[in-house]
Amino acid sequence: MALTAQQIAEQRKDVEELIAGPDVGFAKALFFGKFKASLLYPYPVLPPHHRAAADEMAAKVRVYAESHIDHMRIDREARIPDTVVQGLADLGLYKLTIPAEYGGLGFGQQQYLKTMEVLGGHDASVAVFVNAHHSIGVRALCLFGSKEQQARWLPGLYDGSKLCAFALTEPEAGSDAGNVQTTATPTEDGSAYVLNGTKHYITNGGIAHVLTVMARTPDPSSPKGKVSAFLVTPDMPGFEVVEARAEKCGIRGTATGKIRFTNMRVPKENVLGQLGRGLQAALTVLNYGRVTFGATCTGHAKACIQAMTTHAKKRVQFQQSLAEFQLVQKKVAFAAAHCFAMEAATAECAAFIDRGAPDYMLETAILKVFATEHLWTIVNDTLQVYGGKGYFCDQPVERWMRDARINTIGEGANDVLKAFIAVVGCRGPGVYLKGLQDDMLGGRWSLRKLGQSLGVVGQLAAPWLTTGTPEVPVTAPELKDDAYTLARLVREFGLKLPHVFMAAKTEENFAVSELVHERIADIAIDLYVSACVLARLDSLLGLAGENGPVEADPHADPVAGKYFLKLAFRRIRERFAALDDNDDASLLESARATIVKF
Repeated sequence: MALTAQQIAEQRKDVEELIAGPDVGFAKALFFGKFKASLLYPYPVLPPHHRAAADEMAAKVRVYAESHIDHMRIDREARIPDTVVQGLADLGLYKLTIPAEYGGLGFGQQQYLKTMEVLGGHDASVAVFVNAHHSIGVRALCLFGSKEQQARWLPGLYDGSKLCAFALTEPEAGSDAGNVQTTATPTEDGSAYVLNGTKHYITNGGIAHVLTVMARTPDPSSPKGKVSAFLVTPDMPGFEVVEARAEKCGIRGTATGKIRFTNMRVPKENVLGQLGRGLQAALTVLNYGRVTFGATCTGHAKACIQAMTTHAKKRVQFQQSLAEFQLVQKKVAFAAAHCFAMEAATAECAAFIDRGAPDYMLETAILKVFATEHLWTIVNDTLQVYGGKGYFCDQPVERWMRDARINTIGEGANDVLKAFIAVVGCRGPGVYLKGLQDDMLGGRWSLRKLGQSLGVVGQLAAPWLTTGTPEVPVTAPELKDDAYTLARLVREFGLKLPHVFMAAKTEENFAVSELVHERIADIAIDLYVSACVLARLDSLLGLAGENGPVEADPHADPVAGKYFLKLAFRRIRERFAALDDNDDASLLESARATIVKF
């Protein structure tokens, strides 16, 4: 059933509450045809002492993983051994993001992600297990907990004896996070809340010792109430583990639980953050999780590249190694280019977090979609290069395929995030252009009123045309042409959107034009990631120019970065064309004709 205008207005109001704040981010500026270079340049580099600490931890984890984490056994037995859980604790892995004052290492996001990239390249189950504890578990307490809550709950969360989980998802609330049905009813004396409801698909949910739970609390301004966050523990009466370890397709080692609350009393002191602001807390925490996707997907992509190229050089068919065939080389080049880009976009997003940037919600959504979609292609290509050998369980490739599939679903399904990217990105330009739209629909746009109409055109053009082509400030001469191409594409994006809005005619039409949203999001994704790639390329080429030959990182080859730009620019142009020339009407007709038959 199609949404009514009132339902669309209510959804818009909910979104605006969640994204309230200054529109200052790099990605949002792209929708105006602007390039905020100061937010990406210079390319982020950790201070030497921070880098040394991060590299030391990553090296320890790599050695431990190679010698003690049997990824094949973990997948086969669907369990991370207790010895591994404790071994990671002994390395200090659970201390990474906990502030030093509570016994942690106080790592920033860029430091933390170096370790997560290692885990992502070795075993996705372990990476998800650790990240559920850190990015969406401990992080909620560090960001929104009071000093009293932090002092009470953080000690013990770093030695392996206690684990964290984040409980948002329910049978009726997945990507639609605002549809939480779990209720938290205040007691008559106001000393506590009584929770009732069910949560499922919760990583660590059935084994965690501290959980951040989202539940709906009464609110006088909203008949359905608003979502609040609560700290709960399994020893609270009414807490029930319905299923500790659900059997699933991939990341089988993680304990994905289903839990139920029945008249569970939670003291008011356990409200995390502001009452009624739970969704804002959830989205903030998910930003960290989405950036971590960038790192783990990068690590996974690097493992695929090594496996793909090694096998391709050894395997001989038709008197040639597979590595000599162009269609195999195409897969290797795609993987190298997109791995380079994942690493660049991850570094920029992590730097936004570390320096306390006010607006990076769109960037983290873009990174999550980009990294997970292209990793899926890379894993699929790796399996294709391996051929039948890769399909069997004595090789890791079939597990990589199963593990990678959840990435496009978890922490925001990619289809939903693409709509989010398009709608949130278009919000600023859309608000400005609404006056123009009202003038058109009100009959004030006509040849008989040419002067008035031209005035409206001037208002339409002002934010875009007066700025000209933006500057992309690369210093390496060999990047100047690519920088100019990107700048022209950014400007074209800003100029194109008003025509898209006018073609939709009404806000309601645009709100449900998901095929248009997808194209807009795809353009924004490739524009943003291309900007990150150019910043990384400029940094790499600058270092080589200043210091002479540097130690080669096989995944930091400028050739791969430059090839990514060629691919991305081609995709952007194709999607610009598809905004005007597409088969959407036939697509929808065919889909609806099929749907009614079954």
